[in-house]
Amino acid sequence: MVSFLLKRIFYGFLILWGITTLVFYLFNILPGDPARMMLGQRADIASIEAINKELGRDYPMMKQYLFYLNDISPLSLHAVKNQESFTYYDANKYPSSSVLFNVNETALVLKKPYLRRSYQNQLTVNEMIADSLGGTAVLALAALIIAAFFGIVLGVYVSTRKGTIADRLILISSVFGMAFPSFFASILVAWIFGFVLSSYTHLNMTGSLYEVHPFKGEMLNIKNLILPAFTLGIRPLSVFMQLTRSSMLDELSKDYIRTALAKGLSKRTIVWKHALRNALGPVLTSISGWLGSLLAGAVFIEYIFGWKGIGKLMVDSLERYDFPVVMGCTLVVAVFFVIINILMDFIYALLDPRIRLN
Repeated sequence: MVSFLLKRIFYGFLILWGITTLVFYLFNILPGDPARMMLGQRADIASIEAINKELGRDYPMMKQYLFYLNDISPLSLHAVKNQESFTYYDANKYPSSSVLFNVNETALVLKKPYLRRSYQNQLTVNEMIADSLGGTAVLALAALIIAAFFGIVLGVYVSTRKGTIADRLILISSVFGMAFPSFFASILVAWIFGFVLSSYTHLNMTGSLYEVHPFKGEMLNIKNLILPAFTLGIRPLSVFMQLTRSSMLDELSKDYIRTALAKGLSKRTIVWKHALRNALGPVLTSISGWLGSLLAGAVFIEYIFGWKGIGKLMVDSLERYDFPVVMGCTLVVAVFFVIINILMDFIYALLDPRIRLN
């Protein structure tokens, strides 16, 4: 089990290293001068050169890449002496760092990952992501709960009415739900329920979990969560419904169901108490795997509904060419995706020993 888990962690680090490399080189070959973004178009040459030197952009690309890895890594190297020649290894960027040991003039430091600073407002990317991460987590969890509840209930319903009109209609709807692009679904849902039918639904087209009231200050507004969570949950809802239906049909055709019917148990008891319990295995597996996908797939949903989260922060920063924020958001989403997949692999290995052997 330990070797299985260590292997998964090693593969996870390889994936994160590959994503980090791709993101760094991709955003560093794009046009745009960070110094001009920070100082404005009327900045003089001396100021631009000073900012580029402070950002480490006067070094070769490979050296900049190593500096970036040093910043985002929990373990990094710092110069103990002669820090004038290592201005990019400024320990002031890592206030909570602790030195593990020194070798000559270099120290190995344990710290929080440093994702640089925004070109626009000079805030650290860590602070900006921490401020937006809660909104994305709430949205993803709400969408997963909605999708799991309605997907299982509808799947059980159509499994007991195989071949009926309701079965065909729900199956067709699930196919459309799986094929529907999220950005188009967001626009359609926002327009219908947040604009056309707003007098009946009392829902807003845009809004975040917390809104600032001119007199009451910051207030919780749960109703702004309904439309984006429903839209984000359309695709997993369709998947869960199909899986539940298929698994329930397989269970309802087994011998123990016939035995229960022969004993006089009600159909409701057989379906909800016996068949569903045995049919939930593949559905729960799919539910656990969708959490990482929802965290990563909320970008368009958040942007269209004006929901404060990592997705909206990423798109807004991309429009302003604020590359450190975009790079930081991409890496954070990748880290969550890898961690969730490692946890799922570990749980599967605990439940099924054959996975460890393979």
